Amino acid sequence: MEKTSDEIRLSYTNVDINEMLKTPTRVPGSWTCHYNQNESFFLKLPSPFTVPHFPVYHRIEETHPSLEYLSALKAFLSEVIPQVPQVFEGLTYFFDPTEIFHPCFFQLYRVGDQHFLYLIRLDLTYKANEGEIIGAGTNDISHKYITQNLFLESDFIPLEEVILSNGRMQAFKIKQYISQTWIGETGRGYFLQGIWMDEELTRFFSRLFIPEGRRSYPYFPFTCKYKTICHTVLNLEPEGRKRHLPFLIKAIDFLVPRLSDIQKSLKNKEFSEALPEFIKMKREVPSYWNNIWNSLTVTPYLNDRDMKEFLVEFRAI
Repeated sequence: MEKTSDEIRLSYTNVDINEMLKTPTRVPGSWTCHYNQNESFFLKLPSPFTVPHFPVYHRIEETHPSLEYLSALKAFLSEVIPQVPQVFEGLTYFFDPTEIFHPCFFQLYRVGDQHFLYLIRLDLTYKANEGEIIGAGTNDISHKYITQNLFLESDFIPLEEVILSNGRMQAFKIKQYISQTWIGETGRGYFLQGIWMDEELTRFFSRLFIPEGRRSYPYFPFTCKYKTICHTVLNLEPEGRKRHLPFLIKAIDFLVPRLSDIQKSLKNKEFSEALPEFIKMKREVPSYWNNIWNSLTVTPYLNDRDMKEFLVEFRAI
């Protein structure tokens, strides 16, 4: 489903957590990047870590987390940050009251007069077969579990404006290039479901810039989120993020003039590389992209539970 809000609000941050993120001790980058069989991205950390009990309920109107929540989050981060300090280097924490199991971290980038938001959303929900429960949850608290897999989303997002109040950042207004991704409904009665073209747009965007014959699934470098064009970052350390940002800038320059034609082509069809519009645009893709993904490798394998996963390796140049 599309994320329709055009703003990401900074309703609350925490001094203690931000202090934990400041210039952490650098260690060799020994984590690896993976996708599970459900196309969810995660980092496999060098050692297991504990995700403690978190309170399940939070009123959306409450912009501040509870002390119990903050205590659990700090305990979690105290185990994770030392294992992957570069992933959190230079970031600032903020609390999203609408998604309490997805702690957020951001950094703002500026290229010319254009701002871009680098956003990491951790996913602390327990996933079957992804960890060992060591403390069962209740109606009020989540499971406590041990795992080596840190699930997250890491995106560059183009911004229309950085909203300030008394000199402090209050929100990020997203530059929404896409007018509408809802295309209809299916089913009847209680089984009525909306249909959005976000996933089809993501496939169209990404396959345009991946050379023919280069395997990338389940990694889609350019995604449709928030009614805009975002870029999924694989190199999460500070230097890697900077190398990724030009990819989004160049992709936007190419895609925006063609968005109307792309949306029309997907109005009544699923994405296929055989679509006439895709074939035409593929021929127009600048030569810049020919060597960008040379180092991208995606290797499928079975984990220790015989579940399919994918090891993703890439070095942005």
